Amino acid sequence: MNTPLDPNELATNISDYLLLLVYLIPVALIWFGRVYIRRRASKRHAAILRENQEAGLTEPASLHPLIDRDLCIACNACAKACPEGDVLAIIHDKVELINPTKCIGHGACAGACPVDAITLVFGTEKRGLDIPMVDQNFETNMPGIFIAGELGGMGLIRNAIEQGRQAMLTIKKKAAVNKGNPYDVIIIGAGPAGFSASLFALENKMRYVTFEQDSLGGTVSHYPRGKIVMTAPVQLPMVGKVRFKETTKEILLSFWQKVENDTGVKINYHERLESITASGNGYQVKTTKGSYQTATVLLAIGRRGTPRKLNVPGEDQTKVVYRLIDPEQYRGQHVLVVGGGDSALEAAHSIADEPGTKVTLSYRSGAFSRAKVKNREKVERYGAEGKINVLMSSNVKEILKDKVIIDQEGQNIILRNDAVIISAGGIVPTGLLKNIGINVETKYGTA
Repeated sequence: MNTPLDPNELATNISDYLLLLVYLIPVALIWFGRVYIRRRASKRHAAILRENQEAGLTEPASLHPLIDRDLCIACNACAKACPEGDVLAIIHDKVELINPTKCIGHGACAGACPVDAITLVFGTEKRGLDIPMVDQNFETNMPGIFIAGELGGMGLIRNAIEQGRQAMLTIKKKAAVNKGNPYDVIIIGAGPAGFSASLFALENKMRYVTFEQDSLGGTVSHYPRGKIVMTAPVQLPMVGKVRFKETTKEILLSFWQKVENDTGVKINYHERLESITASGNGYQVKTTKGSYQTATVLLAIGRRGTPRKLNVPGEDQTKVVYRLIDPEQYRGQHVLVVGGGDSALEAAHSIADEPGTKVTLSYRSGAFSRAKVKNREKVERYGAEGKINVLMSSNVKEILKDKVIIDQEGQNIILRNDAVIISAGGIVPTGLLKNIGINVETKYGTA
């Protein structure tokens, strides 16, 4: 026999159900909204990755993250930690490297990952990267020889400065034990790592000599005028905390020059390294200007080494150079820039901004796979506007007095020309390292 429901109890149950729905519906709407937004973002990120793959923009320039998909929990902490933005993103509930060429090796992503799903690596399966082997103190297999900065794969200014300082902590201890040499340390290079190391040596009253074949700043000094240099707060010996976050090349170099003048740190400019050989309880360092005996050596040179030449007829003319110093000198001229990396693209668009210039950019490949997004976008825009004549899949055949001959997919193009800037990179000083006895490993996507 069924007992009839009490009307009051029925009303109470309905009221409870309605109250539950009042709470559940907003929660469900929020959940579905988040799923919808995440799926839309995933599609957008997948489209960015696909576009980069189709354009051949898949090779990171230096240190970059390798993501273990089995460990990744798609928390997005790595993407949020990256100061460059749009380098990492979630696709189908896993983080992917969607803008490989935009990654410049900050390494913040690995530190932010709560499950250690990210390993920082050099090179890829397709393109190897020669990296000298160093330990946690930046010492090579040759006891007493250290490497810091760009040569070790760390082109980021902040990282290079910090490596130079950290390497000197160990060098100071070694030099104190390894006595009997005229110098405690010889520092090769006055870029961010070498300058930091030189200031450390001066601050700690070490016997040191710093050689620089060019000018203060190393690779930074070769950037085109007005280039934005990205850096971050860093501890500089004898100065303290330096709080640059975004500045121009001129301001940064001016600051370093002021530090050089104020501290009295000594740097031998226009003196190039020729050889390093073991001698006694240290090393004999030969340069273009002399020979020095030292307990330890810090190599803080760049990776570019000797500029890579095209080896074409006419390349020996004075109008041909291998780096841009000042775009203003090309006003009113017809200029050819050769290359597809950041230095080539920066040279092309900075010269194109000068009045009366006619700029042609020639690159052998079909895509600018080695350049940062900002540079690619600017060159593409200038190309569309007619400010730069962009010739992809092309090669310079001959450089004449007042013109150049360029082959583009079998067709000869003859252009009027007053100046040629070849930004085809440099020959990595692997041979020098091997002659010294330093082990070099080619990294194919490994730490």
